[in-house]
Amino acid sequence: MAGKLAIAATDNGDFFGDLKRLGFTEYEAKIYVQLLRMPPSTAYEISKGANVPRPNTYHALEALAQRGAVLPVSENPVRYVAAAPHEFLTAISHQTRALCTDLAERLAALSPAADDQYVWTLRGDAAVHSKIETLIAGSRESVWVKASDTVLRRHTEALRAAALRGIDIFIVLFGPDAEEFRFSETCRVYIHEGNGVRMGTADNLFTLAIDHVETLTAAVEGEVIAAHTRNRPIVNMAESLVRHDYYMAEIFARFGTQIDEAFGPYLRDLRLACFSPEQVASFKQRTGLG
Repeated sequence: MAGKLAIAATDNGDFFGDLKRLGFTEYEAKIYVQLLRMPPSTAYEISKGANVPRPNTYHALEALAQRGAVLPVSENPVRYVAAAPHEFLTAISHQTRALCTDLAERLAALSPAADDQYVWTLRGDAAVHSKIETLIAGSRESVWVKASDTVLRRHTEALRAAALRGIDIFIVLFGPDAEEFRFSETCRVYIHEGNGVRMGTADNLFTLAIDHVETLTAAVEGEVIAAHTRNRPIVNMAESLVRHDYYMAEIFARFGTQIDEAFGPYLRDLRLACFSPEQVASFKQRTGLG
């Protein structure tokens, strides 16, 4: 029994924290959750069940009713019920999205022309991958990517939608199956160096260029961190990275045996001559070569 109570308390804490992030006060969050569990209830019952002082209960109920989170359903005494979570939170989502869109446009009018020299840092898995989704969805001409198949799978639907819009999709893939990401005739996919094996720490990066005007580069293993910019030289550098890996993929497809004979498998002799100790260790672990 004690274990169940502890779990319930933990769940409540999560609910309360998330509701407060949506603009609820602590008392409003407690009352809304209480009403979901025990509808309909009087202010006295709510106050007692949610452990909220009665004067604060009345004030919070009035505020919640104004935003459509609760509804009085009887008189003498007045009883309240909570709005259905899916409907209520979906309405908040739509209202917030509309407000943010309108506010962004109005605030943008206050600013001078955007300075494309800045490089913005994003941290955390959710923030980085949300930005990737946004960039792909907003593409108008091209999406160039160098990435592993495990990362690209998280954005399959966004890439597919872009391909169906006629966007030029250009992918250098770490992975064995190029066909997995050929969603339409506009998709060109090349296996990195003909084998798709990741060898050095640089191969753990995700590189994305959109419409030849902005880029995002991310470390997606361990601490997830990304840099996003419209800085022209950096965008050119990102596109050059993807472009030259495409060159290498085509060269390996035609001359792979001769290249292996000259430099060893996976360009071993070239790589080991310039890799850092960390990259050397990663190369040996992934390839089994000394």
